[in-house]
Amino acid sequence: MQVFESFVTWLNAWVWETGFTIGEERLPLVVIALIGTGLYLTLNLGFVQIRRLGHGIAITSGKYDDPNEPGDVTHFQALTTALSATVGIGNIAGVAIAIHFGGPGALFWMWVTAFLGMATKYTEVTLAQHYRTITGTDHDAKKWEGTVAGGPMYYIQRGLGDKWKPLAVIFAVLLGVTAFMTGNAIQANTVADSMFSTFGVAPWITGLITTSVVLAVVVGGIGRIGAVTGILAPVMAAIYVAGALVILLLNWQAVIPSFMLIFSEAFNPTAGIAGTGMGVFMVTMMWGVRRGLFSNEAGQGSAPIAHAAAKTDEPVSEGVVALLEPFIDTIVICTLTALVIITTGVWQDRVPTEITLVGGDLSYVADNDRNGVSPVDVPDTTLVYANGVASDAAAGAQIAWHEVPVGQLFLDSDLSQPFTGSIDPGLGVATTVDGQDRTSLWGAAVESGAPLTMLGFHQGLPGQWGDMIVLVCVLLFAISTAISWSYYGDRCAYYLFGTKALMPYKLVYVAMHFVGAVVPLASVWALGDVLLGMVILPNLLALILLAPKVKELTNSYFERQPWLEAGKPKFNE
Repeated sequence: MQVFESFVTWLNAWVWETGFTIGEERLPLVVIALIGTGLYLTLNLGFVQIRRLGHGIAITSGKYDDPNEPGDVTHFQALTTALSATVGIGNIAGVAIAIHFGGPGALFWMWVTAFLGMATKYTEVTLAQHYRTITGTDHDAKKWEGTVAGGPMYYIQRGLGDKWKPLAVIFAVLLGVTAFMTGNAIQANTVADSMFSTFGVAPWITGLITTSVVLAVVVGGIGRIGAVTGILAPVMAAIYVAGALVILLLNWQAVIPSFMLIFSEAFNPTAGIAGTGMGVFMVTMMWGVRRGLFSNEAGQGSAPIAHAAAKTDEPVSEGVVALLEPFIDTIVICTLTALVIITTGVWQDRVPTEITLVGGDLSYVADNDRNGVSPVDVPDTTLVYANGVASDAAAGAQIAWHEVPVGQLFLDSDLSQPFTGSIDPGLGVATTVDGQDRTSLWGAAVESGAPLTMLGFHQGLPGQWGDMIVLVCVLLFAISTAISWSYYGDRCAYYLFGTKALMPYKLVYVAMHFVGAVVPLASVWALGDVLLGMVILPNLLALILLAPKVKELTNSYFERQPWLEAGKPKFNE
């Protein structure tokens, strides 16, 4: 596992840190590509995310739906399927992680990613509809296979020509693997982490339960997926938003200062929580962009696969529907999450935490030259503690939780009995001065991920049920996201190998859901970030090359105004 984690760390640095040095800061190539493409498409389409958002709402309402048009799901079901994949763990855990590592200013860069991402999402969905392939017309036969297939692999090959097929294949392979991790294992991991933190339920038990649910849905194909997400997505979003709004109303006096903090920290970040590395502009920006991409998936090329299944013969009509995704997902829901965390102050709080010495969120850090700390390998020497404090902490590795040093260790959850003895990092065993061995200790540690958001809801709402809202939403979000991503993956498998690969892919996908529940959080998220960074590059290249086609389709659609056909209500823009 240590070798795997080291490899993931190296690959993550290569993907997200390779770029250009400006002054003393390094601007990653992935960040340049993502923001640059979004800006280009925004200007090329005349700020379509502002001018056509209202039309997208009208189309989504269903008043222009025609059940006889080709496709497998309605506009609304395509949107909810895509939203089920985007509105999820990224909104609960991803925002918390961005604030944990990048500070409050990371939210600003999530907003930037979302605003530009609306134009990116519009472009990729319009292309996915235009270049999709209709594989059948009988909606009753083998429903789990679907009757249409679309996505970046199709518009790369069909839009750019067969000479670009190798790039399409690379994309399909990368996204198919990404589905295993980002859309699947991370979801299972976050649920398991939340259930363990709240109730002490073993990760394998939680994983077994969620795996069973995912299996029951994904074998039914896009028809069953659309039906389930059409119910789950609105319900879970309503519950979560309502809880967050109540907290903000109760803490209304802190809302304006929180926005001011977000803007000031976006460009001039201060030293972060326990020196996790904040205080560096590029760190704040990178975490905002990373989590923004993970949250709304604009430019990643995943959501177009769901939108390609919508019943329509007008590609742009589905493109405008896709404008709603980054807006709802990041600008609305992620902002609510961040404001809850900031207004309640939990992002800086330390809480009594059981520090498991093997696995979990345990890590080791050492002081760096930026007045902070950086992760290091597991020490190969024994750590000696006196009254809970490591005697050689200043000179070597320190025990950390969520990569933040735990200053003092205790034997009890009340933090009243300081630990004196030694810790063998390799074995994960602490030995007290009287010779007792323990596999876990206690300390005041900071939370991250979903538990941090749960802490915000717990402290922000009266009574003891605030964190239960988050726990329920984590469960629903994670399951719905994993369900939706299974469709993305099986369309990639279909493109690469045909229908014979669909059921094997689904079964492996379900197995990976269980694996994700039982592996360490940091490794899963890091590998997810690696795959995200790799998969967007071929998609963004195709979007730039096909931008003229999208502009042509857009101009034609709004000049013809096909939604005004006879018998259909008039939409007043």
